[in-house]
Formats: sequence, C-alpha cells, structure tokens
Amino acid sequence: MRVNFLNRFVLFKTSIQQAIRRNVMTTSQIPLGVSDRILDNCDVTQVQLMKEECILIDENDKQIGSASKKHCHLLKNINEGLLHRAFSVFLFNLPGLLHRAFSVFLFNQEGQLLLQQRSDAKITFPDNFTNTCCSHPLNTDPELEEGNAIGVRRAAQRKLKHELGISPEQVSVDDFKYLTRIQYKAGNQPEDGIWGESEIDYILFIQKDVDLNINTNEVKSYRYLSQDQLRDFLATSDSEGRLITPWFRLITDRFLYKWWSKLGDLETEMDHKTIYKLS
Repeated sequence: MRVNFLNRFVLFKTSIQQAIRRNVMTTSQIPLGVSDRILDNCDVTQVQLMKEECILIDENDKQIGSASKKHCHLLKNINEGLLHRAFSVFLFNLPGLLHRAFSVFLFNQEGQLLLQQRSDAKITFPDNFTNTCCSHPLNTDPELEEGNAIGVRRAAQRKLKHELGISPEQVSVDDFKYLTRIQYKAGNQPEDGIWGESEIDYILFIQKDVDLNINTNEVKSYRYLSQDQLRDFLATSDSEGRLITPWFRLITDRFLYKWWSKLGDLETEMDHKTIYKLS
C-alpha cells in the first residue's frame, strides 16, 4: 500500500515537472488573448515588427524563454499572466509576459536631451513623446548575452540606427553607460484596452553629438531640450494635449534630473543590483 502510494506520488510529481517544462516558454504555447485580426488595420511595417521575438524574464530579470512582440504587448496577457494548468488542481502563474527592454537617453555636448515623438504608425503609444529611444533586445545570441548588459547595449545601437539613423560608427556599444533597471506596467496611450507594456527596462545614458536621419515610420518629430525646457514641456503637456509615455514620466519623476546633473560622473550613480519597481 505504501509502495503504491509512493509510486503514484513520484508519477504525479514528474508529470507536474514535465508540464512546467512544456509550458515555459515558447511563442507557440502562449495564448493570443485576442484574434490575429486585431492588426488588420495597422501599418504593414509595424505589423511585421510585432513578429520579433522578445526575451521573457522573471521578476529577477532571469531569462525564461521568448515570445513575439505582439504576445508581449497584449494587455490581456499582461494583466492575466500566463496560466498553465497541470492537472485540474494545479495552476502555474507566469509573470504577465514580463520582458526585457531598454531606454536610451542621448545628450548632446551642450547637455541637452534628445526627445522623440513616436510616429502615428506605431501600434503601441503612437504620437507619444518620450526619451531618445525605447525598445527591446531580441531573442538572438548577440542580444541575449548578459555580461555588463552587452546584449542590451547591442540592441540599443541597432535601434538608434533603425529609428534615428544614428550609425554604429557614431555610437559604439562602449559609449553607452548602463545605470540601472526599472520595472513597470502600463496600458496603451491613447487607451484602447488592447495593448500595453510590462517590462524590466535597462536605463542607458550617452553623451555625444550625432547626425540624425529620421525613420518617419518610427519617429514623427524630435527635439533637444535643456532641463528647464523639459520641466516646462512636461508641466504643460496635459493642457497642451501632448501625450507622454508612462515610462518616461516615471523615470523623469524618480531619477532623471539627478542623473542629468551628473553627466560627467555617472559611475557614482550606477546600480546594477537593484530593480526599481515604479508605478
């Protein structure tokens, strides 16, 4: 009787472990949450970009798999998480498609910050003003490499070229200063009940004069602002009808001006151990 019970328990435990391994984590196993037709009226180029594979992580920024950009940004998946059933009484809750991201803050030699306004073609946060460049490292070997955030910095270099036409010859991966990480969650703006963000975001600073060649499918406008100009820009954004990305507001409210004042001594501000949870 005891042997039979132990055998059943071992089989039960093994089945659970196999179920967890099966369910963590590939795009084909992640529920869409909404129909593929949700993208029917979206910009063709931006729809193609939604097929890129982002890096899925846990709340300690440890990689647990990958999923398409579309899956990662569906608000239903973000809010509900991924619930995988292994037998009727066990439910495994994965962390809401949390994925790895980065935010670049590029300053010219005069100390002004380069802002961009995201294009109207963007599926998430269209027409929003934000920091220089915000995107995701992809599930590729070069961008998965984690030592000194080298994969993230490679991704940042790639996206500066893609969005703003800043060539790798102008900005090397070594030019980026990795400060810290934040975690946040937000719904789309303008609100649509469909898309959102749930990220651990690497903060990258760089100070350099660069030449721009704007990709208008990505960027609607851009401008350089001083600290005082940015404070006024954000303070009047609601009254003047300007949309500001939630991550940019969170970073600005908590950290930006302190870091900005120490552009020549950023090593003292680096914190690679903490993941700041902002809301």
